Amino acid sequence: MDTTAPEAGTAPGAGTVPAAAVPPAPDADLADPAFWALPDRDRAAAFAALRRLPAPARFGDAPGFHALVRHADVVEASRNPAVFLSGPGVTTPEPARWVRLLFGDSMVNLDDPRHAQLRRIVSRAFTPRLISRVEDDIRLVAAELVDRVERERPADFVKAVAAELPFRVICNMMGIPEEPRRAVLDQIDHASEHTGVRRPLLRRIRMPGRGLRALARMQGMVADLGRERRRRPTDDLISALVTADVDGRRLTGRELGAFFSLLLVAGVETTRNALAHGLHLLTAHPGQRALLLGDLDGHLGGAVDEIVRHATPIIQFRRTLAVDHRLGGPDGPLLRAGEKVVLYYGSANRDETVFADPEAFDITRSPNPHLGFGGGGPHYCLGAHLARQEMKVLYRELFTRLPEVRSLGEPEFVPSSFDHRIRALRFTF
Repeated sequence: MDTTAPEAGTAPGAGTVPAAAVPPAPDADLADPAFWALPDRDRAAAFAALRRLPAPARFGDAPGFHALVRHADVVEASRNPAVFLSGPGVTTPEPARWVRLLFGDSMVNLDDPRHAQLRRIVSRAFTPRLISRVEDDIRLVAAELVDRVERERPADFVKAVAAELPFRVICNMMGIPEEPRRAVLDQIDHASEHTGVRRPLLRRIRMPGRGLRALARMQGMVADLGRERRRRPTDDLISALVTADVDGRRLTGRELGAFFSLLLVAGVETTRNALAHGLHLLTAHPGQRALLLGDLDGHLGGAVDEIVRHATPIIQFRRTLAVDHRLGGPDGPLLRAGEKVVLYYGSANRDETVFADPEAFDITRSPNPHLGFGGGGPHYCLGAHLARQEMKVLYRELFTRLPEVRSLGEPEFVPSSFDHRIRALRFTF
């Protein structure tokens, strides 16, 4: 079988080089944690060079992975789940088999038919009544947080606002009692604080156990709540999940725990980072800020999508090839069954063939087919609507009541290959 890819600067099929021989961009080793400690501008330049290569570059020791950095390639991999599998694991490193057996499979690490079955159960639980109540709750929580900002003038936007909003909204939606919430928030941090992060050897040895203990505590708590809600259902999401019946199936206790962990870690982390990035972007681009404040109704939706595109809170997920596949069509580079690919959403969101002046922050950008919530297909983010609502409501409350609110200095980033994480962001108003 042909294992070649088009040469740079030639039409497909006009000349070929081995796909595995395509060199990475100079000084860009995506498998090296040091790369993720570089400034954003340096990483952006490296990804721009990778997008110009004729085929995806391979990184890492054998077997390594192919880096999908173009918009079209990320979309293709996302929308072809029979070819690009999630089941072996979408994070780096892939979750150990014993961890999956012990804690259950997260939906992001499942393929059909199990993924489709669980997604139907979860979707059934999100009734119009529940969604309406959640939207009301977002407005209430956002107003309370801005009240506290006015009253206490906290220094860190992440801790005081960006982390609090999605955490409180999700806990209210799930029906988590008030008493254990602080402990749950600490457990979220312990479970996710070192994902994709370079750390010293001693901490590498200690942290997995700490994170797994945090995960076990979270899942144990929600399993207990699930058993209680089966006996005495209320109007929260846990009740809906444990009583929803789709084709004779309901979520088991372990499935409920895995979904809870996914919702908390993914829902809190990603929205927290997007909110913080957004405040800093609107501070660093006063013209865009003035445009937004001049017409909140007209520009808020576009601003939220541009923040998500520009910041791209989740940097990457991986897939495993189920069969041999030519990327982009019959003349494209050949990817072999069993090989790994990594989908770099941030690079796809800077693809010059899709976005004019991609480094610019432009809240009027239209169309804006960003991949900040995934590239489509069955694993498109279930929480995309919730995240957009949280961002729109919070920014409306902030900029209406505190029109001078702005970040101070540069964000404090956490070097990570997995999420575009802001640890702290000073702010004032």
